[in-house]
Amino acid sequence: MKKIALLTAVTFFAGCTAIDVKQVDSSHQIDHVCFENNPKVIVADFVSTVEDVFHDHHITTEVYSGRKPEHCNFKLTYTALRSWDFSPYLSHAELRLFKGRERIGYAEYHLNGGGGFALNKWASVESKMTPVVNQLLAQYK
Repeated sequence: MKKIALLTAVTFFAGCTAIDVKQVDSSHQIDHVCFENNPKVIVADFVSTVEDVFHDHHITTEVYSGRKPEHCNFKLTYTALRSWDFSPYLSHAELRLFKGRERIGYAEYHLNGGGGFALNKWASVESKMTPVVNQLLAQYK
């Protein structure tokens, strides 16, 4: 009975993080990605964190608004949502990477149940998104 209570408590307090990634194949030979600015995203440090991880994989980035620049063969669209529990925190994010109109990669981070009572829901955007983007770009060392 104590084991069941302990398991229930751990599950209740831990919350669940769901990560879904469709990795980008290295055959695409990505060296530069243009990020389509999403002004609805108000999660602090989100874009800069994602850009930093791309740079760690030796892929340069730029952010644009409006029409995609002609030199951009690869485009990233993103969304990020924050929730509030005493202070704001990242609760959901999606990245979609395109070559032309073809989606070649996808990554999603999601806190199930808004993170519940898990203390790690307030972790930094960097600690949440770095592993997700690393999975997306795993074939780019």
